[in-house]
Amino acid sequence: MIQILTGGVGKAEVARTVEQLALDGVEIALSSDMDAAMKLRAGQASYFLGTCHTGAGASLGVLVGLMGKAACHTFGRSVPTEAEVKALLAEGTKVFGFAIDQIDTATPVIARAIAAHAG
Repeated sequence: MIQILTGGVGKAEVARTVEQLALDGVEIALSSDMDAAMKLRAGQASYFLGTCHTGAGASLGVLVGLMGKAACHTFGRSVPTEAEVKALLAEGTKVFGFAIDQIDTATPVIARAIAAHAG
């Protein structure tokens, strides 16, 4: 089972978007940044999707500090491609950030790539 945690200002909307995808083996839960970092470090969660108004980094600030920059990536206001997300997953990225106005487009790309990567 893959557990994706969501945080930031759009965490409920991200969770709903992932739930609507009905991806096999994917569980979604709302989280605070600090709780997510602790769960990821302890192996109690698999990935984190964080949102902020600009996607410039505030969505991941705590996680970058506690997990390290290598485990985190923000797409900012851009919409990632499946190839970009797959490459980041292959490099070990566990934490993804993006702007709240990209939830409808970025969330499905990231969530589907995570499900395919783990499957």
